[in-house]
Amino acid sequence: MAAVFFAFWDKACTQQFDLTAILKVILAAFIFCVVSSGIYILNDIKDIEADRTHPVKRLRPVAAGLIPIPTAWFMATILIFSGMASSLFLSRQFAQVIASYVAIQFIYSYGLKQVALLDVLVLASGFVLRAIAGAVALPGVTISPWLLLCTFLLALFLGLCKRRQEKIVFNDAHRQSLLNYDQHLLDLLVSITAAAVIVSYSIYTLWPGTVEKFGTHSLGFTIPFVIFGVFRYMELVYRHEKGDRPELVLLTDIPILVNMFLYTFVIIAIFFLNL
Repeated sequence: MAAVFFAFWDKACTQQFDLTAILKVILAAFIFCVVSSGIYILNDIKDIEADRTHPVKRLRPVAAGLIPIPTAWFMATILIFSGMASSLFLSRQFAQVIASYVAIQFIYSYGLKQVALLDVLVLASGFVLRAIAGAVALPGVTISPWLLLCTFLLALFLGLCKRRQEKIVFNDAHRQSLLNYDQHLLDLLVSITAAAVIVSYSIYTLWPGTVEKFGTHSLGFTIPFVIFGVFRYMELVYRHEKGDRPELVLLTDIPILVNMFLYTFVIIAIFFLNL
């Protein structure tokens, strides 16, 4: 939804954000959720033996034996193909993004997942495709390359933190690619990507093209929220060992939730008040 959110304030955007457009974006998000859910089921089928040795993943329906393998295959097939078919009704570009996502994730699940470094790069690319999908769902919306870069780097940062935690807790017991990861290397890569996220977002907010696009120099005031978010997440990873489930951290950690609320509030205030 990020591309549409920022496009709403883009002075050069030609898209009219009426109820039809909003419903179209929501439908696009729903279709992506349907397809990605099918991919996750495929992943659970592929990793069923490894998941049964994991203290948390062993409770997943497929690994726990609550859903038979044939049923899981049927569910995955229905979700993926119904989602891809539905995407054709939105736009050809959106359907192409969905198809690209499915192809990349299939290759990831059945090959690249076991290749160190490539696995986190592929995971990060999936979130970039999500951002692109939100932009191509509506014909008049364009997405900034800087926003794509920030999305990629942030997803890469979260992925590396996850691998670091898995390396510490499970070493090579759960995932084969962990054999080729080194904890010290992961520490360096996490630091590098954390810095890259902050620098890239800072440049994005102060870039002349961004200032012209939104008609304001004040987006730089949101930089401290991004810095705090990255620092807080690193604290949770290195002091509290919570990096293995980023989705849980981002949805339950109170300081991060408050920080995201304030970030959104400040952006809306900047745009509304034309600061």
